[in-house]
Amino acid sequence: MSTTKTSTIVGTGSALATAGVAGTTASSVIGASAAGIMSATAGTTGAALASAAGAAGLSGGAATASGMAAIGSVVGGGMAAGAIITAAAPVAAVGIIAYGISSLFD
Repeated sequence: MSTTKTSTIVGTGSALATAGVAGTTASSVIGASAAGIMSATAGTTGAALASAAGAAGLSGGAATASGMAAIGSVVGGGMAAGAIITAAAPVAAVGIIAYGISSLFD
């Protein structure tokens, strides 16, 4: 009988949660206009991350939109790709931390 390490379970759960958030966000923003993307992501942690990555001197929606576009351009996409990345990033970060902590106890 084999036993599964706790870190493997945590890592798998984190990967599934990240994929779920990315998929949910993608279904909301793919094919949407800039206004649709902004309304779908308003008030989220991803929007706050994108705003921080926005162009200098901008605030509010302009900073968020430019941040999402800048982040999305890293993977060859645009604002929608940036919205998906910024939505999934906090979930992935928590998963990585949880995996690291659980692997210490395996």
